Amino acid sequence: MYNGGNKVVRKLKAFIAVFLLVLIVFVFLAVRGNSVKDLLTQYVPFLFQQQTDKVLSYKLDIEKELKQYGLEEYTPLLLAIMYQESRGEGQDLMQASESAGLKPNEIQDKQESIHQGVYHFYQMYLLGTKNKVDMNTIIQSYNMGPGYIEYVAANGNKHSEELAKAYSKKQVNNHPDLYTCGGFKGNFRYPYCFGDYTYAEKVQAKFELLKKNMRSIDERKITMN
Repeated sequence: MYNGGNKVVRKLKAFIAVFLLVLIVFVFLAVRGNSVKDLLTQYVPFLFQQQTDKVLSYKLDIEKELKQYGLEEYTPLLLAIMYQESRGEGQDLMQASESAGLKPNEIQDKQESIHQGVYHFYQMYLLGTKNKVDMNTIIQSYNMGPGYIEYVAANGNKHSEELAKAYSKKQVNNHPDLYTCGGFKGNFRYPYCFGDYTYAEKVQAKFELLKKNMRSIDERKITMN
């Protein structure tokens, strides 16, 4: 009985240690602006399979828009951007209103949002390739705008979190009353309140998740055939 009790205690301690480790990881990522739902979606994807499927349901719509520019190979990436922007929910799926000079969420049509979101990406892609920056810079510019591409081009041509922070701080200094993180210093972005300096990293994580799901869908099709 005594040895059995020790085994139970050891297992309990091991479980607590693993639980605390997972909790620390989640807290660390949450501090970087990931919601609990984002974290669970990324690390326990089967819990939110319906959500992932919802984003993937727009694959043909995204691909159709990208074909106009000969960029259909970037369909998974645009789906990842949609995932980051809206999780496939609401009307402005690509959160593209501001890129069209409108107020946030002013676009109230899903297809119009996809059209504008893809067009915005296309513009950033053209400017990015012209300035010979890396793809992460182009992804980050979907969030921060064309000025970020020009800033990176003048500072080594490769995106980094440090450059994104520096550019954000520059914009905040230029417009201190506009970019305030809602006046909340507890916001993970503070004092880098222009855009989200972790945007490219988050999109890349969702890109990997969606690629896995797309492969899974393709495998199911092959099995069914």
